[in-house]
Amino acid sequence: MTSSANSSLTQPPAAVKSKGSPLLRVQGLGTEFRLKSGGVKAVNDVSFDIYPGDVLGIVGESGSGKSVTARSIMRMVRPPGEIYAGTVQFDGEDLLALPESEMRRRRGSKVAMVFQDPQAALNPVMKVGDQIVEAMTVHGVDKKTARARAVELLEQVGIPDIPTKIDQYPHQFSGGMRQRVVIAIALANDPALLIADEPTTALDVTIQAQILRLLSRLRTELGIAVAIITHDMGVVAELCTDVVVMYGGRTVEKGTVEQVFTHPRHPYTAALLDAMPRLDDDRDGRPLPAIPGAPPDPAALPAGCAFAPRCQFAEDACGQGTPELLQIGGTGQTAACFVAQRGVDVSPSHVVATVPAEDAAPAPQTPVPTAETVLEVRDLRIDVGSRRHGLFHQEPPVYAVDSVSLSVHAGRTLGLVGESGCGKSTLSRGIVGINPIAGGSVLVGGTDVSAMREEDLKRVRSSVQYVFQDPYASLNPRRTIRQSLSEALAFRGIGGQALETAARSLMEQVGLRPELLDRYPHAFSGGQRQRIGIARALAREPRTLVLDEPVSALDMSVQAQIINLLEELQNELGLGYLFIAHDLSVVRHLSDTVAVMYLGRIVEYGDVADVYGSPQHPYTAALLSSSPVASVAERERESIVLRGDLPSPANPPSGCRFRTRCPIGPLAHPDRTICAESDPQLTLTPTGQRAACHFAGELAGRP
Repeated sequence: MTSSANSSLTQPPAAVKSKGSPLLRVQGLGTEFRLKSGGVKAVNDVSFDIYPGDVLGIVGESGSGKSVTARSIMRMVRPPGEIYAGTVQFDGEDLLALPESEMRRRRGSKVAMVFQDPQAALNPVMKVGDQIVEAMTVHGVDKKTARARAVELLEQVGIPDIPTKIDQYPHQFSGGMRQRVVIAIALANDPALLIADEPTTALDVTIQAQILRLLSRLRTELGIAVAIITHDMGVVAELCTDVVVMYGGRTVEKGTVEQVFTHPRHPYTAALLDAMPRLDDDRDGRPLPAIPGAPPDPAALPAGCAFAPRCQFAEDACGQGTPELLQIGGTGQTAACFVAQRGVDVSPSHVVATVPAEDAAPAPQTPVPTAETVLEVRDLRIDVGSRRHGLFHQEPPVYAVDSVSLSVHAGRTLGLVGESGCGKSTLSRGIVGINPIAGGSVLVGGTDVSAMREEDLKRVRSSVQYVFQDPYASLNPRRTIRQSLSEALAFRGIGGQALETAARSLMEQVGLRPELLDRYPHAFSGGQRQRIGIARALAREPRTLVLDEPVSALDMSVQAQIINLLEELQNELGLGYLFIAHDLSVVRHLSDTVAVMYLGRIVEYGDVADVYGSPQHPYTAALLSSSPVASVAERERESIVLRGDLPSPANPPSGCRFRTRCPIGPLAHPDRTICAESDPQLTLTPTGQRAACHFAGELAGRP
């Protein structure tokens, strides 16, 4: 599929509870992991209903019990996990009471599950079509019928060129197409309930929009009920009819999406909604209202309400007893909160108004930028093609980055956005000397370091530091935090007692206690590890940080903490940031300027308010309209859902590289042959930004 479509992404109706019996009724579900150190209750007294055709969102931070709940429903909890309480009634039948042989028959045929990582869920040595066929033959379908059904399913989930694709292997598919294949396998035996565990977390916003639209279509056309586990409140707002909010293994709030998002009744729900960056961010430099602390360890839950240690409304009673899930507000809306049950308003607007004055005050404004440019790239090209050339044969170049120019200024943030494979990370790694440069130049503090000789690399490392997406992978698991920081500080010639002082200062600077210096990376949470990664980068006293998806793997509340930390450090140290992300809301909150990248080229560049307020390139407009918004009022907004995948940089389209997916190009207007014949250049538009489009501004205002 290489065409584009304009539509409202999802338009779920309000859940109606007068439609008979629920398809799935979970009551008092409890799951415990029995370890030598004692029992860990990962799921404790969880109850909810799913009706035919409904979409239930199950939300909460890591460790809240979402995925264990889903696996408990499917009876896929591995030892030492054990379901110790409750019932799971599916169409009137208790799944927990069935013999394992009977439960196997119902998995896939009645209830099917879509896992977060499609690459791990698919067999890498089996053809895609054979895997779909196998899902049916184990339930007694003959191979010929199963093969015909596999073709139907691939067509149903939107896989292009099925005669070819059906006999390909998973590695030949993009991430979005692999997720579609996993959904096709789940649908193979016509289940009545589909459980999707974080099905869009690892996907770009454009591919995420495709998957969400597919799930919505399956619900409306096939009547399938869906339970979607996610930490993205925007996905819940756009797709779901009902929502269950979990914390510390318990349900803390549930109700219709309209009820919960319009008037949350639990402080945790309100705080999650308020911590989300928004595409229309108007905080004017104020920090995000992050939830303090971190989610509790399921093995050491606090007494009483598990959220009490992080809750600004907590009272003495909250630490003494566990609140029951009682109705508050509209019919069907329940919350487990002593304070809310007394009638106290805990909605986001109330939370913002009642935070301590020192937290509510605007953060110090970013210093007025000078003309100083701390990092600049000019017409940069990076060849990722084969370097193995024979005597009579030379591989043609593959430019993952092709003639890119941009600049980062002291005290300012340049956001770089685009889909996976567009060249963002390749560009950033070229800047710091990891990827060889094939053309153009990199200037650090005004000095050309493009040759990346030893003296150039020393200059880059002393002025530009890289913060990676996965902090755990970037830290040596065998070295303590003290050793990792000391190694970085030693490059500045710091030793002796000064080394200890500097290491402790770095920990305090990123909001960690110096007493933790002698711990190893595995002893820290994801957010804490990211703080350590930032501390290690700051050890060299850089002028610029290259931040490659630094918050994409973090929970919403922890993400807000790291975003606030980055803003504080920039205000304090005057750092320049090159901030790479696929979450456009985060980029909007942090950035002063933004560059949009597509297939190795910058297609739009300008002030963040101009680009977000009036996108001039159709790709930018599509990215913005595809980003989920945590508001039920935004459900009816028009979305530009791009179909197909990013072309290969080894064979880019002629003319405009975006034309094969463009909603205003030759696919929609065949007479626009200029898009195939002429390569558009970045040109100043009337709104102030630059855009590389022959018909710039045609979709401005649509998202």
